[in-house]
Parts: sequence; C-alpha cells; structure tokens
Amino acid sequence: MSSTDDKTRGTTNDAVGKVKQVVGAATDNERLEAEGKGQEAKGDAQQALGNAKDAVGNVLNNVGDALKRAGS
Repeated sequence: MSSTDDKTRGTTNDAVGKVKQVVGAATDNERLEAEGKGQEAKGDAQQALGNAKDAVGNVLNNVGDALKRAGS
C-alpha cells in the first residue's frame, strides 16, 4: 500500500472515529464512544505509517542523489 493510501485511510478512520465518539457521547452509548476512540487511534497510526513511508522514500532519494554526485 502506498503512503498516500495509508494517509487517506488514516484520515477517514480518524474522522469516522471522531463522529462515533460524538454520537456515542450524545446517546450515552459507551460502546460506540469506545469504538470511536479505537478507530481514531487506528487512523492516527495509519497516517503515521504513511508519513514514515514518505520519510524513508525521501532518505533513499537523497542517498541515491549523493551517490550519483560522488560517482561523477
């Protein structure tokens, strides 16, 4: 899965989780509220994974560029 996919799914899970928390709190549904917190945490983790993939890709690109310059 690409970093963009991870970040998109993370954003979606984050938003849905927040909505579940609000609805759960408004209806005194503790299960739904807890489920929302879990889904929000999952979304945060997915976004972090996408950001980490981007960071690793940037490092590899920088290393490749440095090796090309060194070989010139």
